[in-house]
Amino acid sequence: FDNQNNETVVNFTLDRVGAKKFGRVTTKNVGKRLAIILDNKIISAPQIREPIQGGSGQISGNFTFQSATDLALLLRSGALPAPLNIIEERTVGPDLGEDSIKAGAISLLVGFLLVIFYMFYKYKLLGIIANLALIINLVLLLGILTLLEATLTLPGIAGIILTVGMAVDANVLIFERIKEERKTEKSLIHAFDTGYRKAQSAVLDANITTLISAIILFFLGSGPVKGFAVTLGIGIITTLFSAYYFARHLSSFYALK
Repeated sequence: FDNQNNETVVNFTLDRVGAKKFGRVTTKNVGKRLAIILDNKIISAPQIREPIQGGSGQISGNFTFQSATDLALLLRSGALPAPLNIIEERTVGPDLGEDSIKAGAISLLVGFLLVIFYMFYKYKLLGIIANLALIINLVLLLGILTLLEATLTLPGIAGIILTVGMAVDANVLIFERIKEERKTEKSLIHAFDTGYRKAQSAVLDANITTLISAIILFFLGSGPVKGFAVTLGIGIITTLFSAYYFARHLSSFYALK
């Protein structure tokens, strides 16, 4: 706003080279209009009231605050390095994204329930332990995402689904190793301890390589790819915690009983 008449104006400042050129032009064209052209379109055409020397000037007129702000933004931005041609224009409502999120959440829930039923059918009591570990895994994952104030997007849901798959894979490797150890007629507690110890290398290798991939995606990707990488990376950490801390201690408690 101009302090003298309280009008909305646009102030501008030029560099040394621009100030000299602008001073010559305004001196020769006092009383005429100076067109401001951006991308071959006349944005504004103010009248030159007096020579503008020193590189500082003011554009006044019947501006609203919004129109003055828009003009200032256009002057700061300058022309695009290449012409922009509109080939096609579409309007997509927010319902499309909402439907995608709902479909992703439903697929996550269905997959989670199928995994729970399969693990219980395949491993009975060990399957219950695996399911409890999986629930703890998801609670930790969603809790960390909530603390980070992360927005749950479709790629993020895909990362959670992949986390569920990797958590189940870790438990399957461990339980199959425990079943092999039980065939040697060792005690149950010894079979659990040996099974977890021998499966540790394979589980860690698989999760660490996936974690490295998630880190690379986070630093090299953008937008949705970063969201997927963050969810997957956190999911790997919670998977290792739930498998080797929660599930192992629960299994040891069961073996001692």
